[in-house]
Amino acid sequence: MKILITGIAGFVGSGLAKELLGLGHDIVGVDNLSNGRIQNVPVGADFVKGDCHDFDTLKVLFEKHSFQLVYHLAGQSSGEISFENPIYDLESNTTSTLHLINFCKLFSVPKMIYASTMSVYGDAEELPVSETYTNLIPKSFYAVGKLASENYLRINSNKNFQTVALRFFNIYGPGQNLENLKQGMVSIFLAQMIKSRTITIKGSGERFRDFIHIKDVIEALKALMFKDYKEDFKIYNICSGQPTKVKNLISLLESSSSFKIKHQYTDSTPGDQFGIYGSYSAFQRDFEWLPKVSFDDGIKDLVKLYEKD
Repeated sequence: MKILITGIAGFVGSGLAKELLGLGHDIVGVDNLSNGRIQNVPVGADFVKGDCHDFDTLKVLFEKHSFQLVYHLAGQSSGEISFENPIYDLESNTTSTLHLINFCKLFSVPKMIYASTMSVYGDAEELPVSETYTNLIPKSFYAVGKLASENYLRINSNKNFQTVALRFFNIYGPGQNLENLKQGMVSIFLAQMIKSRTITIKGSGERFRDFIHIKDVIEALKALMFKDYKEDFKIYNICSGQPTKVKNLISLLESSSSFKIKHQYTDSTPGDQFGIYGSYSAFQRDFEWLPKVSFDDGIKDLVKLYEKD
């Protein structure tokens, strides 16, 4: 199968590309390297440097290749940055999706899988939140753009162009970019811990998140390849189903480290959700998927890995 992966130099995209190459698939990837790294692109993938919201970049790709599946994983992924540069956020997360939809339909690509986010839920009143929750009130421009992309996919989907939006919760694990201190709670804290032995927490320690390991995310993305979707458009949560308080994450990082770590609290960032965790029962039902990596084991292994480096 010939597959396009946008964001192939990033955390999730590079991991997925490596797995799919190992299964014998033909992988083409595009990335502007704003957050990803060229060394992350696995050997064997056909890599193109460019923006996914650039019409000409995508036009060349679709004219050159006959894709059977598109994974759209690229995009600006920080709520904080979306307030600093909302136009770029819109282009990166929504214009790119519209361009890809149009090219997929023009070149008869049958399936597209989109990386959405739990941020679309805002401060959900029902927890664990499921995909049937309808009172979606995004708190950041990032979440607004992701929700818009979901709706563009829904409206454009049909029996000849099936699409899935995966609402990822907080992904963590080996390969995260430790240089971006505005995206990824675990990676931000880990980077601070390694560099200065002090973790700065923006907001209350009572806030909580649903952390899902990169290995489980990759397995979810792979599962979508091998079964037909029951509907033309579908939304799924990809999460662990377990809430973890920020203060407990900090304690686990500190206890897992061989160094003495300090921490301090400051004001929260704009658009930050106080607490959220999800239900993955719909994806489990349709694809027989379960998260397998426990949070404690995942964090302990991650700290050991980066302290060794």
